[in-house]
Amino acid sequence: MASILFICTGNIFRSLVAEHALKPYFGEQSGYLVSSAGIEASPQAIHPFVRGLLLAKGVDVTAHVQRRLTQMLLDEAALPVAMSLDHRDIIRRRFGREIRLFNEVSYGRESAILDLHEALPQWQEFPEAAKAYVTGIVEYIWTAIPSLVERLPRYIVR
Repeated sequence: MASILFICTGNIFRSLVAEHALKPYFGEQSGYLVSSAGIEASPQAIHPFVRGLLLAKGVDVTAHVQRRLTQMLLDEAALPVAMSLDHRDIIRRRFGREIRLFNEVSYGRESAILDLHEALPQWQEFPEAAKAYVTGIVEYIWTAIPSLVERLPRYIVR
């Protein structure tokens, strides 16, 4: 079974969204296992706003348990996918493995999907802008998944 592993910082936003956006494309007999992990994965809850956006898409993540990226998870992944340039660089330094970016796999572009605090450093002062950014990222990832699925054979040889 080929494993696709999405990687972000905390495993409570970008990688989580990508995991759940991709899972419906593959049934149990598809030969693909889709999961996510975080570079840090410090214990924290999924923000209720993110949980609500996913629930509106039919995905209940209340049982989600954060996972920290380990050598074993990385070794088992046929296609590990970093959400940002920082994640890719950390994986290269810590684990000695080159991995692809989400936008690279989806669209052939070497660009990051920024976390909220990277895109809007004072996000707490601007709650409406923060909600708009998070909503936009969820929609962007969800919309990119069909392209990612179409391009998978380039990255996973079966």
